[in-house]
Amino acid sequence: MSELFLGHPFIAPVIELARQAGEVIMPYWRADVAVTSKADDSPVTAADLAAHHLILAGLTALDPSIAVLSEEDADIDQSVRAGWQRWWLVDPLDGTKEFIAGSEEFTVNIALIEQGRVVFGVVSMPTSGRCYFGGAGLGAWRSDVNEAPKQIQVREAPAAGESFTVVASRRHTSPEQERLLDGLSEGLGALKLANIGSSLKFCLLAEGSADCYPRLAPTSQWDTAAAQGVLEGAGGEVLELSGEPFSYPARESLLNPFFLALPAKAVWRERLLSLARS
Repeated sequence: MSELFLGHPFIAPVIELARQAGEVIMPYWRADVAVTSKADDSPVTAADLAAHHLILAGLTALDPSIAVLSEEDADIDQSVRAGWQRWWLVDPLDGTKEFIAGSEEFTVNIALIEQGRVVFGVVSMPTSGRCYFGGAGLGAWRSDVNEAPKQIQVREAPAAGESFTVVASRRHTSPEQERLLDGLSEGLGALKLANIGSSLKFCLLAEGSADCYPRLAPTSQWDTAAAQGVLEGAGGEVLELSGEPFSYPARESLLNPFFLALPAKAVWRERLLSLARS
C-alpha cells in the first residue's frame, strides 16, 4: 500500500498499529470483562487499557518526539498541551458502551494533529478487519480483509429516488438536534436515519452512504479526530455551528463544541448551517 501514501510516511505503520490494537481487544469482546467507571462516569475495560498501552508504545517507537494524547491518558495540563505543535490524538477503543453491549460497532482511532488541524486519521474495526484512512489533500480509502484498498468519496446529493440520509448516534441526541432534523425534513422531505455507533458515523459519510452527520450533543476530541481525517480526505468537511472549520486547539476542556459533518460541496450546505444557528 505504501505507493498510495507517499504524501505521509506514517500512514502505513499507523494502519498496522491500529490492526494490532484490534487484535489485543478481541479476546475481551463478548467475554465476561470487568467494567469500571472513570471520573466522568464513562466506562473503561481491560480492553481499552490493553489497546492504549500497545498504541502508546508503537507511536513512541515510530517517533518519540511526537506527544500522545489518549483517552486513557488524558490528564495532561493545558499549559503543557499548548506547547505542542504536533501530536497524536488517540481513542484506543471508541464505542466502549457498544463493545460492552456485544455490538460490532466499536473502533480504534488514531489521528495525527499539527497546529490544531487533522493531518490524517485511521479508523479500524477490530471485529471485521475493515479500516478507513485518509486526510485532507491525501484522499481517503477503505480497506477490507484480503481486498485491495478502495478509494472512497462523499456524495454531494442522494441518488434519484433515494432519501436524504442523516447519521445519528444510537445513544446521544438533544432537543437542538431534534429541531435541526425537523427543519431539514421540511426542506428536503422525509429523512432516512442511519443509526450507528462510534466514529463509523463519519465513515458512512466518507464512503457516500449518508449525507450529513449533525452532532449537537457532547463528544471529546479523541472521538472525532481520526474519522474527521477520513471524511476530509473523501471530500467532506467538519464545521462548527458558526461555519468555521472544526479544529483541535489546546483548550482547557477536551470536550468538543457541537459540529456538522457534511460533503464540502453540498448544495444544501447553507440551509444546514442556517438551521444549526437558529
